[in-house]
Amino acid sequence: MKHQDKLFTLLFFLLLATVPAWAQETSRYELKGKLQGTKAEPLLAANIQLVKDPSMELVKVEVSAEDGSFIFSNLPAGTYKLMATHYDYATYQSGVIKLDNNLNLGDLVMPERAVALKEIKIEQQKPLVEQHFDKTVLNVENSIASTGSTVLEVLEKAPGVNIDQNDNISMRGKGGVIVMVDGKPVPMSGAELANMLRGMGANTVAKIDLITNPSAKYDAAGNAGIIDIRLKKDNRVGTNGTLSSSFGMGMYPKANQGLQLNHRNRNVNVFGSYNYVHRNDINKLDLYRQFYEVEETDTEGPKSSSLLGIYDQKNVFGHIINGHNGRVGADYTISPKTIVGIVGSGAFTDINRTVNNRADVLDGNKAYQSSFLTNGFTGTNRNNQALNLNLKHTIDTTGREISADVDYAAFQTRDLQNINISFVNAAKPQSDSTLFSDLDGELSIYSAKVDYAQPLKAMNANLEAGVKSSLVKADNNLQFFDRSEGRNDYLDDKSNHFLYSENINAAYLNLNKKWTKLSLQLGLRLENTQAEGKQLITHDDFDRSYTQLFPSAYVGYTVSEKHDVGLSLSRRIDRPTYNQLNPFRFLLDHTTYSQGNPALKPQLTYSFEFTHTLLQKFVTKLSYSRTTDVMVSVLSPTDETTEDGKPIVKQQDQNLAQLDYYGATLSLPITVARWFTSTNNLEIYYGLYQGNLANTNLRNGRPTFNLNSNNSFLLPNNWSAELIGVYRAREIYGFLDVNPVKFVSVGVQKQFLDKKASLKLNVSDVFYSNKTRATTELTGYAERFYQRRDTRVATLSFTYRFGKSQVAPSRRRTGGAEEEKRRAG
Repeated sequence: MKHQDKLFTLLFFLLLATVPAWAQETSRYELKGKLQGTKAEPLLAANIQLVKDPSMELVKVEVSAEDGSFIFSNLPAGTYKLMATHYDYATYQSGVIKLDNNLNLGDLVMPERAVALKEIKIEQQKPLVEQHFDKTVLNVENSIASTGSTVLEVLEKAPGVNIDQNDNISMRGKGGVIVMVDGKPVPMSGAELANMLRGMGANTVAKIDLITNPSAKYDAAGNAGIIDIRLKKDNRVGTNGTLSSSFGMGMYPKANQGLQLNHRNRNVNVFGSYNYVHRNDINKLDLYRQFYEVEETDTEGPKSSSLLGIYDQKNVFGHIINGHNGRVGADYTISPKTIVGIVGSGAFTDINRTVNNRADVLDGNKAYQSSFLTNGFTGTNRNNQALNLNLKHTIDTTGREISADVDYAAFQTRDLQNINISFVNAAKPQSDSTLFSDLDGELSIYSAKVDYAQPLKAMNANLEAGVKSSLVKADNNLQFFDRSEGRNDYLDDKSNHFLYSENINAAYLNLNKKWTKLSLQLGLRLENTQAEGKQLITHDDFDRSYTQLFPSAYVGYTVSEKHDVGLSLSRRIDRPTYNQLNPFRFLLDHTTYSQGNPALKPQLTYSFEFTHTLLQKFVTKLSYSRTTDVMVSVLSPTDETTEDGKPIVKQQDQNLAQLDYYGATLSLPITVARWFTSTNNLEIYYGLYQGNLANTNLRNGRPTFNLNSNNSFLLPNNWSAELIGVYRAREIYGFLDVNPVKFVSVGVQKQFLDKKASLKLNVSDVFYSNKTRATTELTGYAERFYQRRDTRVATLSFTYRFGKSQVAPSRRRTGGAEEEKRRAG
């Protein structure tokens, strides 16, 4: 890896050194004008696109000011066209504009809508999945098939995204995914993150961005990429709102209710939203566990083994989620150059979980011996509150600007768990036992960042720079009690009190430059991490401090009007989540528990991606990455046994030596007819896992592919329909060998009340085929499982938008508490 580090750094600085050689002095001009209606009234918030002529390639987008004025700055000489859209008027398109000096177009009059042609107007509906050269976009807001779904269920339909039986999210076969909401990382991972996403209704989401190669402006975390969930925002002028309501029925009922309000005038924008989610779900998980005695081993692994015994388990997990999510904030324009904002949010989730488990114990000859029954109930509360203060100031007309964010977030966790275990036909009589645990956790995150942007006129380039500091403090206290036979005995061996603190300080530089056909981005990020963990009972403490550089680069070239190519490379890090480091034990039954790993190290990844775009429509990506100290989940027997001598299994995240990943992605959007469009995404990849864990030499991988087909139909009388099909071929993920997964979802929509209201009916997983089968094998242990969830659901949804329809530009309302929030769970 040292040679690879040197080669990567050398390549980065060679690219950096070429910038002066490529820089050319070119003259730059500005193009301005004013938009007005047919009655000479100025038009606020019209969308104005500047495109090249004759290729129609998009150059820049602006929004008209209150007096209808607009300006495009820093443009090279050439020929252009203008296209403007406004809700109250038809589309305006200019003739050819030859720009070789500063040019004022004067007053431009938007044409009236041709009402008589309304019946033959052709509309294009965005597909659920869109491929761009730098990301994949899920257009959730207009998706019929997403009706009544949760955000987790929408992600399951995304190309390359997989959610395993333990609710871990991976992209294109790789873990280490950052999940953000409006640019702010979510403070959870694994099952906690999944439950949070189950508590978010898709009716609150506008789109989801799947970003595979972020720039140095982002935190260096996320070797698999970033999932950024963008919530709906109402950009209309005046007082407006959106009301949504949905009810669904699978095996059990589900419901989402939401209200979004917004008031915007010249200087002030006030917004707020509330959403309630009710989910009654079930998860059936069959496990077949085999334990072996290894009789002979050498450096290549076990030579032979004999079967010791089997657990044949049937688990039924139920959970009822009631989630309340609220958000309120305001933006205030102090001056034409300065905007300040404040955003407060809160999420309050109550989860009641039950487990019913029957395990039959078989001997080495697969003959029945005994059974044990586990019945458990967990009452879970997950609450969080966040506050963001933000400022954006334009320094001068050259484009220099500075922005700042200050964030505070607090998270509270409370788990009360009762587990009752009874034994049937045991050879040695055993009394029923009852275990009770009380987990009380608090987490606080403080973050501040400043970003600066400046054009470099001498180089015809742009420079971005920024600094960020974050502080995290966590306090988790877990107490276990034995309440068998009326006792309440404190259990020292299972209880613990864990304190964790972390400080990350970062700085970055980004340089962007564009020529006629060539574009370049170079970035370098520096991060210093100081982390300390203390276990007050076991005294197994750790103290870590490290500083690392994370370079990134992108080179793009327009080969012709039809072909664009690009090459990106980056180095990234994934730090363990706070739960992954937390050494607490979480019991599933008396033979199985999960536990954090304080010795878990961060994983580091080098990524390369080549992109080809044809006709600005068909996107092909070829990628390679190497990850060291890969964090994988390992399920293996321990040295511990139950009172009657049965083996105990532990699930824990550990570091595997290496993962090499090779991938290819193809996006194929097809317009079959004016009323029928089909967007198809194919991902082919191969992940090779190598290392030694749990006394097992691992060199495991196989080529696999994912196919996602999204089909949209525009029907007469404001009807539309959607059909989505997903197929995931057999896949290797660490020690897991996962069988193919497939499912189909369909939906129809009717719009009415001048398209302000819509009624949608959706059926997800129509054939109830979204089921998971997988196997895992280690030295002395093998397991296969079969999982079914409540995935076939019929949902009816109603949405109504009220208020004015004139659109104004919105500003971002995201903060600086980034990757550390994701790892809080």
